[in-house]
Amino acid sequence: MLLDQATPADLPAIAALVNSAYRGESSRQGWTTEADYLGGQRTDPETLAAELAANPGARIMLLRDGADLLGTVRLEPKGGGTWYLGMLTVQPGRQDRGAGRALLTAAEDLARSEGIQRLEMTVVSIRHELISWYERRGYMRTGETKPFPYDDPKFGEPLVEGLEFVVMEKSFRNKFLSGLRLAL
Repeated sequence: MLLDQATPADLPAIAALVNSAYRGESSRQGWTTEADYLGGQRTDPETLAAELAANPGARIMLLRDGADLLGTVRLEPKGGGTWYLGMLTVQPGRQDRGAGRALLTAAEDLARSEGIQRLEMTVVSIRHELISWYERRGYMRTGETKPFPYDDPKFGEPLVEGLEFVVMEKSFRNKFLSGLRLAL
């Protein structure tokens, strides 16, 4: 398996993968589906291109098996030693085989190698299983929530009321300091 950075030519395949993993019937093959509470598409190549152009430091990392796109993860600098991590996606039929963990680990390794102290993400609040998955990997809820943009179709077509985003983070600095305290 190979991890590399996406190019503009990859954006149509990325959008197709993300949509297949989160929306519609194909997403029901995996455990990351949002099909029961969000309809429509999750993204498209034009939106991805605009988001990357708006933040020149943003990147999408790809996990490939030969020519087959297995997964993606997006990283975006936020300033102050923090990156936003999002769009962690694995082909629905290939989930539960370690690819998501491999992508997350690679994103964290890249962040640490560039001196980033904290990764932040948002997760739809009713995604309890996904929130737990991130918590098992060291991410913590910050206590902050963000409203779901019900009036913005680029986030999908909400099928239920009461959606919001839970903000989660993983601090690398605290992990280092904890180890330092133990060594003293």
